[in-house]
Amino acid sequence: MKPDFALNHMTVAPLSQSALIALASRLGCAAVEFRNDLPGANLTADRAACLGGEAGAANLRIAGLSEIKPFNHWSVDTDAQARALMDIAVRLGAEAVCLIPRCDGEEREPGVRNANLRIALRELVPLLEEFDLIGLVEPLGFERSSLRTKAEALDAIDGLSARGRIKLVHDTFHHHLAGESEFFPDDTGIVHVSGVEDAVPRERMEDTDRVLVGPADRLGTVAQVAALRDKGYRGPISFEVFSPKIQNLENPEDHLAESITFIEGELGKAAGS
Repeated sequence: MKPDFALNHMTVAPLSQSALIALASRLGCAAVEFRNDLPGANLTADRAACLGGEAGAANLRIAGLSEIKPFNHWSVDTDAQARALMDIAVRLGAEAVCLIPRCDGEEREPGVRNANLRIALRELVPLLEEFDLIGLVEPLGFERSSLRTKAEALDAIDGLSARGRIKLVHDTFHHHLAGESEFFPDDTGIVHVSGVEDAVPRERMEDTDRVLVGPADRLGTVAQVAALRDKGYRGPISFEVFSPKIQNLENPEDHLAESITFIEGELGKAAGS
């Protein structure tokens, strides 16, 4: 069974939102992810409704809208940010909003970060229920991150009995950076894929090193996706690439199509082995 691919706007950041939809459709994707952290990406209510219509006409789901950041440093401002993003997500027809943790080296002590995480999730659950959205928690594997692992996030989600309303993002880059080995297919809402090919040590990898997935990938991205699918995951596999050299390609379509073909081929080999 072929995976449902999706395209995160970050991968083709210079394109307009409408161009993102058109590209994803031509590639045969099942979904797109919109963002509010790109130049010119600020969505008004009317624009969100129009984009939702465009995506629907192209038979594309809107898998998520990013981002509430830092979600685990809750304040009056965070509450307002969350409500505003959720309102736009509903008008857009998005299924979920992405929750990004603090990543500036602060509030990393176990007691502090665990308490902050639970406070934030306790505030977010009723908001997500009010707007009927899923919250996608994305642990960031950087050592400076205040939430590095999916296991820690899931423990807090369980503590609030919030499974289903809050799900995990399995990002192959951050899974590698955090040194995680566990997979949580039943609690994963989306998978973000990218590759790293440069010979940079793991502890020094940054978002700008993230390219499309190909034979030279050092993250074990295909193996991660294969493991998730072997354990039952059937949700979107979304390209989230930050490297400027990929974002600024003159013809990203051909390169994305090549990466899709590579991933499908490798997954087919894994399934047949």
